[in-house]
Amino acid sequence: MESADATPRAVLFSALLHLGIVAFLALAMLNCTRWEAVADALHLPEAMRPVTCTRMVRLEGPVIEATLVGPVGAPPPPATKHAQKASPKHEQKAEPAPKPPPPAPVRVLPTPVQQPALKDQEKIAEIAEQQAQQQKAQEAQQKQRMAELTKEREAERILKELARVKAQSEAQQRKINLETQKAQQLADLRKASESQNAQNVPIARQAMTGQAGTDNNAYIAALQNAITQNWLRPDNIPVGVVCPVEIVQIPGGQVISAKVLPSCPFSDVARHSVEAAVLGSSPLPYKGFEKQFQRDIIFNFTVTSSQ
Repeated sequence: MESADATPRAVLFSALLHLGIVAFLALAMLNCTRWEAVADALHLPEAMRPVTCTRMVRLEGPVIEATLVGPVGAPPPPATKHAQKASPKHEQKAEPAPKPPPPAPVRVLPTPVQQPALKDQEKIAEIAEQQAQQQKAQEAQQKQRMAELTKEREAERILKELARVKAQSEAQQRKINLETQKAQQLADLRKASESQNAQNVPIARQAMTGQAGTDNNAYIAALQNAITQNWLRPDNIPVGVVCPVEIVQIPGGQVISAKVLPSCPFSDVARHSVEAAVLGSSPLPYKGFEKQFQRDIIFNFTVTSSQ
């Protein structure tokens, strides 16, 4: 029984509580003027009023009427020194607008290659094979040509090498002959110096003319014949060329010295060969030519066809 009576009471108390809360919230939303209006309507004294508004002070006296002259609005307040000296550094700079992202690249697909027909493919393959064979043939011809050029160059190199070796050999042989002639000349000079005081005078060789040697022409012919027989004639010297030689001899025909004059048209090798021939012909013809004999003579050695 007690529980059945307590339930309606609780519901009633709960309803009253909610109504009180709502009323309190409604009163809290009222402003000062409305609070005074409610308090005046209820005839509440000043001490019981929850809110008291501030009242304007009214001064008693005559009413003064005035008319406004000039601009109604008040003048703007003067700018302060701090506002005038404001630094531009503190001003906020406008941030640049963000750049829009670049557009994505458009991928262009390649144009599909049109495949040739089966017959065209076979023809293309045949043409490609022919071109490959022609290229192989050209490469083979080029290799053969290069091999032939290599053989020709090798042959030319061998010929040049043989010519160089031959020239060196000939030069060496000429040098040996020249040294031999010089050694022979020195030996003849020593022999001539040893036999200067000899009492026996050698018999002169026969003149080329076969005469008894009673004139100067016969003596010259005898000298020419004796020197020509001992002369090793170099190549490329024509017949009839004259080479003057200065000869120093002693009685008996022994040659002391022989020197080719500068007017001789021979080369250096040919000049040495003439000097060696004169020294190798010592003793020169003397017997039968005592009257034509001279110690210092210039003999014009002439190239004859007998050489």
